[in-house]
Amino acid sequence: MTTNNITTVTYFILQGILDIPELQVFFFLLVLLTYLITLGGNVIILILVCLDSHLHTPMYFFLCNLSILNICSTTVTLHKVFVMFVTGDNEVSYTSCMAQVYLYVWLSSNEFLLLTAMSYDRYVAIYRPLHYSALMNSGVCAALAIFCWSLSFLLRLPAMVILWQFSCYTSNTINHFLCDAVLLMDLSCSDTSTLELLMLYGSFFSAFIPFVLIVISYFFIIITIMRIKSSTGRSKAFYTCSSHLTIVSFHYLSIACLYVIPSGTVKTMKFLSLLSTAVVPMLNPFIYSLKNKDVKSAVQRRLKSFTIITGKEVIFWVGKT
Repeated sequence: MTTNNITTVTYFILQGILDIPELQVFFFLLVLLTYLITLGGNVIILILVCLDSHLHTPMYFFLCNLSILNICSTTVTLHKVFVMFVTGDNEVSYTSCMAQVYLYVWLSSNEFLLLTAMSYDRYVAIYRPLHYSALMNSGVCAALAIFCWSLSFLLRLPAMVILWQFSCYTSNTINHFLCDAVLLMDLSCSDTSTLELLMLYGSFFSAFIPFVLIVISYFFIIITIMRIKSSTGRSKAFYTCSSHLTIVSFHYLSIACLYVIPSGTVKTMKFLSLLSTAVVPMLNPFIYSLKNKDVKSAVQRRLKSFTIITGKEVIFWVGKT
């Protein structure tokens, strides 16, 4: 299949992260290590929240949803990188490519909506502390999570339905390590004006509006914190929001660098995509574990209980012999 010829494609060819053979092994090991750290860190968060009753709070309920998203999004975006390196097969079927595009934009949109729900949780905890238990009960938390997953799914569905119908492309070679909607629109010989409008519509409601809501939440949070008379109280209030605010900053900065700020070259775009899809999800569990006393305490309790159980088993077997 030749470039610059208008043709119907049944598969795409991904060029991968790097086209320098000498560095492919190094980058593969680096990406693999990043993925394993992301997977392990988020799984640990899920296990801790499930096992430790002290973490059965709204904030950690949403953190579990965010951890599931991190695992799914990194797997969706990086699995083909591993396949290409191990097997050398850089072809991806048309159906698989479209599925990856949709899953990627759906999960990315869901992250921003979940971060908005988490900002609302922090707002209620600080602005309305006496009514926190009533306003953020288990039913409300479950409804917010379902709303985020469902809304992100529906917001991106119309654009993906139109993209799926495209079959005419000037080339089937994608200079990337994943199927990207923007690159597919650039390669398409069909009219993409409607698709571009729907993509903009989806981004507006799944990224920009959540950003505005997060800013509004933190506006009221900061006002409330500044009204606290004691410096200890203000520090404690700021501390409860620091982890969430850090994660929000990383997500929006990575997206801004990738889609808003002109990237310049294809290599830069690949690097920024890798940063957004691999590095940022890896940082999430570290931010919440290293900056959060509750998670540290939960880890200590789990380790202590494991040590006690192991010690009893050792004593039992020694006494029997």
